[in-house]
Amino acid sequence: MGSILLISDNDEFLNKYKKLLSANGISFNYGCSETSVFDHLETENVDIIIIDETLDFLNLATVLKRIKSTHENIRILLFTDGEKINEPVSRYINGYIINSMSEDLILSTIDIHIKNKQHADALSKNNKALADSLYRLNVLYGTSSQFAGTLDTKELLEYMTEGLDKSLSFDLTSTLSFGFENEPVLIVNSLYDISEELMDALKFRAIVHYKSLFENRALPFEIDDKNLKAIKIIKNPTNKFTFSIFQYDTMFAPIDLGDNFFGCIEIFKEKPFSTDDATYFQTIVQQVSLPLKSAGLYRQIKQKNEELVKLENMKSEFISIASHELRTPLTPLKNALKILSGGRCGELNEDGIKFVDMAKRNVENLTEIINNILDMDKIEAGKMEYCYETMNIHSVIQNVKNSFDNVAKEHSINFRTNEQENLPDIYADSLRLGQVLNNLVSNAIKFTPEGKSITIKSELKNAYDIHTNPQFEDELKNLNGEYVVVSVIDEGIGIKKQDLTRAFDKFTQIENSLSRKVGGTGLGLPIAKRYVKAHNGAIWCDSEENKGSSFHVAIPVLEK
Repeated sequence: MGSILLISDNDEFLNKYKKLLSANGISFNYGCSETSVFDHLETENVDIIIIDETLDFLNLATVLKRIKSTHENIRILLFTDGEKINEPVSRYINGYIINSMSEDLILSTIDIHIKNKQHADALSKNNKALADSLYRLNVLYGTSSQFAGTLDTKELLEYMTEGLDKSLSFDLTSTLSFGFENEPVLIVNSLYDISEELMDALKFRAIVHYKSLFENRALPFEIDDKNLKAIKIIKNPTNKFTFSIFQYDTMFAPIDLGDNFFGCIEIFKEKPFSTDDATYFQTIVQQVSLPLKSAGLYRQIKQKNEELVKLENMKSEFISIASHELRTPLTPLKNALKILSGGRCGELNEDGIKFVDMAKRNVENLTEIINNILDMDKIEAGKMEYCYETMNIHSVIQNVKNSFDNVAKEHSINFRTNEQENLPDIYADSLRLGQVLNNLVSNAIKFTPEGKSITIKSELKNAYDIHTNPQFEDELKNLNGEYVVVSVIDEGIGIKKQDLTRAFDKFTQIENSLSRKVGGTGLGLPIAKRYVKAHNGAIWCDSEENKGSSFHVAIPVLEK
């Protein structure tokens, strides 16, 4: 029914209440000094204190204040004769027992206050549980936020351990990780220091737990306790755990996600774990699994990127060396062919001239291939240099026209220009723009049959008036303002609709019989695209199979 502490030095008072309480099965104790009162409160569960107002050797207000400060739910009843109560005393009193009250009324008063005390205890317990729950939820939220902020395996495991410590106040955790380094690692977070013998026992225990998870299956990682690396993180190294820690309460869980296994963890605590403790433990361990998977994928991607960077550097070095070695014999070869074709070694017959011309063309083709490879390598390495100046596109078009006039005649192709007069200036690198148009015209000649035409056209257009097929909409969406648009229009074999965008990919040649015949590196258009991008312009094409292609280059007009 409850426990009562009687405080009085009045034998009549004490005898009366001892008899009354005993007769009604109510447990009680009594004291008559400040020391005895607080000894009872420290060792006994007291629900109600009945204190005799007539005590004259106690500072009643001070004692009551001290009781309430440490045991706020205890109900204090003052035994009084009903006269005026001292104001400092009354603020700590929960009720009164008047000397003239009947025994039934006294028992009813005691019963009411015992129930109030029990309700207050239950409420305090619920409030504490709620506060603990809110605190743990806050820890879970904070830990989840930390998990989301890193892809480092070491940090993820540290955040997991920190979250467990805040939620459960463990004595020791033993985490076996297979993603921390290039080998398995046992991470021990401990309240006190541990001996080498205890560490060996923890290693063996972790491996046994790990193997028990795969009793009838192949182990994802082989492990040996003798070679298992261990990391100790000790909070208080002045004290030391003994083997008695294995008598503590423990919880164990794998750290995994589906078929992805990252390790396992065991947690030790001297006090027993509750059901809520188990829930929070499992939740935090499960929460870390997905970030650990992401961390593993990130690590793999990072390693692959590092390998790709090495390969790219090796490729660039190889291209540089190979191109230099190829260029070295080309110069004397060109000079030798020039000497032969000039007749300085004697007159050549018709076949001799034919073969020398063939050799000269192939040397020029090889030189172009080497230059294209070197240019692409420079572009991708960000080492290509541009020399921008105010210029007019007319000069570039005329230079390209003059360069290909004879080649077009040799292929029986009608090569012409159609330029809009008085086009505004542009800010560009004339050499690079020349290379763009050279590549476009060279391709057009390769894929245009004899008797057909190639036209270089120039005109001024606003971005709103520039239209193309859907495959190149992304190429044109950022254009704004006035542009000089140069088009190379041929009557060649054309390109299939599905192959249009592939034409600008590196080392790509659209598959057909003529492309196999003319050959090439497939770098001309990709290089042209990168040069145009460097001028804040756009390049695209329109084509119809067996009817011809139109390649267009838009360069922004120089703002006045």
